[in-house]
Amino acid sequence: MRSTDLIRFARDAATGNPLRASLLVLAMAIGVAAVVVLTALGDGARRYVMSEFAALGSNLVIVLPGRSQTGGFNPGAAITNTPRDLTIDDALALQRASAVVRVAPLVVGTSEISVGGKLREVLVAGTTAQYVELRSLGLAQGRFLARGDWRRGAPEAVIGAKVRDELFGSAPSLGQLVRIGDRRFRIVGVLAASGQGLGMNTDELVFVPVSLAQAMFNSNTLFRILIEAHGRDAIEAAKQQVTNIIKLRHEGEEDVTVITQDAVLATFDRLLGALTLGVAGIAAISLAVAGILVMNVMLVSVTQRTAEIGLLKALGATGGTIRQVFLTEAAMLSLTGALVGFLLGHLGAAVIRYLYPVFPAFPPDWAVLAGLTTALVTGILFGVLPARRAARLDPVQALSKH
Repeated sequence: MRSTDLIRFARDAATGNPLRASLLVLAMAIGVAAVVVLTALGDGARRYVMSEFAALGSNLVIVLPGRSQTGGFNPGAAITNTPRDLTIDDALALQRASAVVRVAPLVVGTSEISVGGKLREVLVAGTTAQYVELRSLGLAQGRFLARGDWRRGAPEAVIGAKVRDELFGSAPSLGQLVRIGDRRFRIVGVLAASGQGLGMNTDELVFVPVSLAQAMFNSNTLFRILIEAHGRDAIEAAKQQVTNIIKLRHEGEEDVTVITQDAVLATFDRLLGALTLGVAGIAAISLAVAGILVMNVMLVSVTQRTAEIGLLKALGATGGTIRQVFLTEAAMLSLTGALVGFLLGHLGAAVIRYLYPVFPAFPPDWAVLAGLTTALVTGILFGVLPARRAARLDPVQALSKH
């Protein structure tokens, strides 16, 4: 039997029973769609976290007060116990490190901001002029905090876009006096809208000089110190220099945790990469179930088409030809199901991206290829047993059952 005749015969056999064919196609489609959607979610989570950390700035080294006993980093830990405060003087000393470009101390707390009878709670970040360059933040109006002595700050503030809209509406905000906590500040700048990032919405932030923030919150300890290294190759050198400087200043005690952006990114990349593989494996189970369904339905098909098989053999078809007919039919149905599942999976990923625009739910190419290949291979493998049974039928007995 020629290849074209074989394909045409298998197609007619598959479409001869629409319900059976539809069930096989649906089973395969669900399996492939599950692989595509779940890997899109897993890989999307990895890309989202990577982009969020990249938005923090480049070549970052972060110093946190308190020594992590395990050497790890808990992103949810905002405050740690430490035998010695991490101070502004410590941050100033870090500027001496040769591998360091910029240093920005950071104090964080909540307070109330009020103007013209309007009042709302905000997250107040005390920092210095270098913070905006280190974090690559954009300004919509005005300027950032002025350069000067970190221990003495002018009473000026930079507000987020949402804070500006809620407090001033269409009225000008630059130069206006606002009350933050028990102090008065003059607004010198408005940040460009940027939205949520790693749990901190810069649109709702208010920046003030670090020394004034410490006075407002009655604390001498910095929340953390952000450091920018000269380049990616200098990150490890910057980390070592920072550790040594802090250790010297703290009487030989290594009572801070120094982490690098690359280390955090690598950790999340490994974790979320493993998660993606895990959910892909779980989704692939549905392909195995679909393969079993292919085998069961094809076995029933052999029983129903006994007379047809007998007639083919009586006309001279060999056992090999009969096997090829059934395997081609199984492959055709599996491939159709895989393609339908591919389209459904991409449609599902598109819906996720539409509902959550910031979440890059794109299925990785390897997952799509693996899903399509597995579906096709599974369908053929589970079609072998029915094909062999059909090929072994005796033509006389098969025709006698007609």
